[in-house]
Amino acid sequence: MEEAEHIALERCKAQILAERFGTVVGVVNFTQIENKNGESSIDMLSLGESEVKGEWVQTVGEPEFRHSIEEGKLIVSVKVTGRVREMKSAPVDLLVRLLRNGYDERFESSEFNDGDFMYMQFMSPVDGYLAIYLHDGEDNVYCLLPYYSQTDGRVAVKANEEYVFFSKMHICGVLSSDMVDEYQLTCSRQLMELNRIYVVFSPSPFYKAVDDGSDSALPRSLTFTSFQKWLQKCRRLDEHMIVRTLDIRIKP
Repeated sequence: MEEAEHIALERCKAQILAERFGTVVGVVNFTQIENKNGESSIDMLSLGESEVKGEWVQTVGEPEFRHSIEEGKLIVSVKVTGRVREMKSAPVDLLVRLLRNGYDERFESSEFNDGDFMYMQFMSPVDGYLAIYLHDGEDNVYCLLPYYSQTDGRVAVKANEEYVFFSKMHICGVLSSDMVDEYQLTCSRQLMELNRIYVVFSPSPFYKAVDDGSDSALPRSLTFTSFQKWLQKCRRLDEHMIVRTLDIRIKP
């Protein structure tokens, strides 16, 4: 039910943007089928995103969900109110690649196995500031960049310079390799787990969200609600802020 509501909400937002600004809607679907001892199990996940002509800035209030059964199928409907805005100019063209167990484009992947290391290749045509977060699909959002030991709250990147983040072999402007956090992905679900990476970039300075670093074995974290409030506030105040999302599938 929770996953069905999430899919319905994302599709509703995308439809609102399409009708308001004439955007093109894209939906990412993942299906995993496994057969063991003659029995098949299917795990399906879907996420929707809008194209560049419009963007969802803030959800106002709580979405209203309705559930019904039609011809034996669960139907989930949603009503949501929010603030949107038209993107009148093309955003900065960022190069963002997720890398699996390697450091260049040959290792680009959106599919990982439990225990794989994840790195990110990044390049911007303009100077700016960057933050990277991971949403685990539940109520946890982890701050991957700035790194755990960085205290300035933001990461500056230079124009036309290639970065590889989350790798101790690529320091990327920090003081030493000891400050770099490397990330090994895990899967807690039986068939697969879907996580979403948020890449937040702006030519103007901004600071990361307030988070909790009490568990030193994990990246600093905050709730998904708190993360959304921080991101919405940043986007309201900075019309040039870019948020790129990348969905990754992790198999056990």
